[in-house]
Amino acid sequence: MTHPWDRVIVGGLVFDGTGAPPAVEDIAIKDGRIAARGPDLDRTQAETVIEAHGEWVMPGLLDIHTHLDLEVEFDPALREVVRHGTTTVLMSNCSLGLAYGNQRRNGEDPLVDCFARVENMPKPVLRKVAERASWTTSAGYFSHLDDLPLGCNVIPLIPHSMLRAQVMGLNGSVSRTAGEADLRGMEELLEQAMTEGYAGFSTDSLPFHFLSEDPNRRVKIPSQFGQYKELKRLTAILRRNDRIWQATPPKDKPLAVFRNFLLTSGRLHGRPLKVTAVAALDVAANRSLKKLAMILSHLFNSQLLKGHFRFQALAAPFKVFWDGPINPLAEEVPALRELNELDLEDVDGRKALLKDTAFQARFSKMWMTGKTGFGPARFKRMMKMESLAFDRDFEQMIFHSGGPEIWTGESFQQVFDRYRAWRVDPAFARTHAEQGVFERLPDTAATEAGFVLALFEEFDLGLRWWTVSANRDPETIRELINHPLTLPGFNDSGAHITNMAFYDGNLRALKLAQEEGLERVASQIRRLTREPADFLGVKAGRIELGDCADVTVVNPEALARYDSEAGSRFIWREDYGHEQMVNRSDGVVTTVLVAGEPVYAQGDFTPAAGRTPLGRALRHESWSGGRQTKPEALAAE
Repeated sequence: MTHPWDRVIVGGLVFDGTGAPPAVEDIAIKDGRIAARGPDLDRTQAETVIEAHGEWVMPGLLDIHTHLDLEVEFDPALREVVRHGTTTVLMSNCSLGLAYGNQRRNGEDPLVDCFARVENMPKPVLRKVAERASWTTSAGYFSHLDDLPLGCNVIPLIPHSMLRAQVMGLNGSVSRTAGEADLRGMEELLEQAMTEGYAGFSTDSLPFHFLSEDPNRRVKIPSQFGQYKELKRLTAILRRNDRIWQATPPKDKPLAVFRNFLLTSGRLHGRPLKVTAVAALDVAANRSLKKLAMILSHLFNSQLLKGHFRFQALAAPFKVFWDGPINPLAEEVPALRELNELDLEDVDGRKALLKDTAFQARFSKMWMTGKTGFGPARFKRMMKMESLAFDRDFEQMIFHSGGPEIWTGESFQQVFDRYRAWRVDPAFARTHAEQGVFERLPDTAATEAGFVLALFEEFDLGLRWWTVSANRDPETIRELINHPLTLPGFNDSGAHITNMAFYDGNLRALKLAQEEGLERVASQIRRLTREPADFLGVKAGRIELGDCADVTVVNPEALARYDSEAGSRFIWREDYGHEQMVNRSDGVVTTVLVAGEPVYAQGDFTPAAGRTPLGRALRHESWSGGRQTKPEALAAE
């Protein structure tokens, strides 16, 4: 018997992504597209029926800040995002990506050099990717993505650091000012990428992003060397083509932040430039940042300036794990950065540095700045106006593993207090293992800074601990992700693989919305689907008739019970050959369809995942030429 529909999803509470109230209805799918919607569709007309009674049915969710350019090479199904209901991801953020392949020339290795410290990716993993990245053009990258058996849709950007390295060479891009020929070369490549359908361009100005290979370990990544003139000329191409600029602010230079982001202004430049900026907004060490960010957002989007500007907001506490001294936050602190400059395998180098008395003095001075005495630093700390994201608060630094088992879940302050008491009376050691560690610590460990250094020397990278540097207040998180001038995002999926995992950021946002009722859920689904898709200019996030059938089904009861922190864990990735931190939201998402085919169902991936090309490498909606994506039936947009 021939059925007019391939499958029908029946009985679910459907959120269409517009923000409108949900309705119980059925959704029929044919040839990968939405064929019919309405109550009580004739299920006998479908080859397969998916029961969704009591569940939420919605367009597939978008993750707008990822570094999955690397992960997609190992796992084209992108299982770690799909399992959480995400069906479209924006890649190549923060000026880093694979648009021009591995770019290995003259002994340079840009992928390894740029990604290792900025995104805390182990060099062996990066070298594996570089070996596979054989294309040399942005068109070649799209062709490569088209050929992968994608499990969800991917949207690549043109990354600024890689663009500069392509034109100037990696060493040239960080050692000399771009001349007119260099600028024209970058403009030509970016303009070409726009004709190929790229959704936009990403830059990075955070002052603590450094290269990782000799001789440039103390040199910032190429995007940091782009002058304002360069930025203005390149973003003019985006403005003409209605593409996005994804940026991070030069946070220690307020005037530069204002000048750069003023490029969004349609009043000043003829038409608005779409800008999405990444910054931790609710930083514990600096409470003024959120207020300043919101003031800037209102100003840039005002009738005065007529911009189109959105900060990205993370729907979770910014909880980051440290492997000893290794962590992205450490790069902002010069004394900690010295330890991060060394390769992960360089145990002897770290030990030598930790024993160096001059380094110990630098570290101690840094650690105690603002904690004692009087003066501007003390005042800033008391008023929560410090410039560093890591606030060096022992109460907020929590042991996870690697030390004595009794330390797990305890704060540095608790263990430090016990150690100092033990120095007076050994009976204060709670276990033999703890006593053994205390006995090995040097006398210098009696100070805060000395205690940290002693632990780093004792355990090296084996000591895993965590801190929450931003988004400590759930109500502030809720306020930020619901603000009309932000976009829920900054999940950083696929980066910092042992430091943090926010693959489930969209589910966390839905859970917060659920606590306020279905009206808020409908609004939040719009902000996770149609709104970012429209901002990026891609055809995704919709389930109207004729739309590509990317659909997510969520169990609301399981979502209400979901504890993301309990679902985070470290796993061994055989394809990486390395450990990775991930999330597990088993039971919350019951079904994920991409191009009308189930990729994830009832807690497991289907045989199609990673074998059949279901996801698409999405071009900007204005793109109409060049090679079409697979499958052919879905390519003609």
